Amino acid sequence: MKATQLTLATLIALSALPSLAQTAAPAATPDFTFTGNLGIFSDYRFRGISQTNKKPAIQGGVDFAHSSGIYLGNWNSNVDSAMYNGANIEMDFYGGWKTTIDAFGLDLGAIYYYYPGSGDNPGTGKIDNAELYIGGSWGPIALKYNYAVTDFFGVDDSKGAYYLLLSGTHDFGNGFGVNGAIGYQGGLKNGACVTEIDGQRSCSITDYKIGGTYTIDGWVMGLAYVSTNRDLTAGTAANSNRNISNGTALLSVTKSF
Repeated sequence: MKATQLTLATLIALSALPSLAQTAAPAATPDFTFTGNLGIFSDYRFRGISQTNKKPAIQGGVDFAHSSGIYLGNWNSNVDSAMYNGANIEMDFYGGWKTTIDAFGLDLGAIYYYYPGSGDNPGTGKIDNAELYIGGSWGPIALKYNYAVTDFFGVDDSKGAYYLLLSGTHDFGNGFGVNGAIGYQGGLKNGACVTEIDGQRSCSITDYKIGGTYTIDGWVMGLAYVSTNRDLTAGTAANSNRNISNGTALLSVTKSF
């Protein structure tokens, strides 16, 4: 009789376990998250133009995001010091607010490009830039507009330069994806207009990129073709009149954590 009672008691206890598990509260979504990213690139192209004299770059940053949509972040890369008046590092600081409405996304924010050490050498000026931006997305398609509220990368009387970027991605599954983008840098004026290698003066630049990615265990390997409609030289490349805005294959390995 005692054995029967123990068996029944055990069965009753075990039968109660599933119902307890079903009524357990789901894990709470954290109010804020911290993430990081790190990457190695065969070249650092900013709006289609090499920032490293067509040499490799190590890049990385950290991001903080709140459940309200507010975010802050920092991103860094090595750059050609001759191009940035003695600075060999670019440090970007940004913040803003994101939200989604059904399939649409909205992003409002500001970014400051800082080049520590630029202008320290006699006869050179400080290089920096601050922009406001607004971005929208619908599924895999995104459109973003940046507007310079300071002199554009240290060029006197060049406020108001703007950049419009249309980009898209597609995931094929099994780790494979493709991406593409086309950007237009306009609003350049005074010293911010660029002189091409052949001497032509231009106050706008169009850049484009098309590439593919393969992701394995969180590592993203990329191959892209990047180019512009201009033939430009600057920084170290100017010593040999080397074109730093023509087409190139861009290899990358990145990781988010």
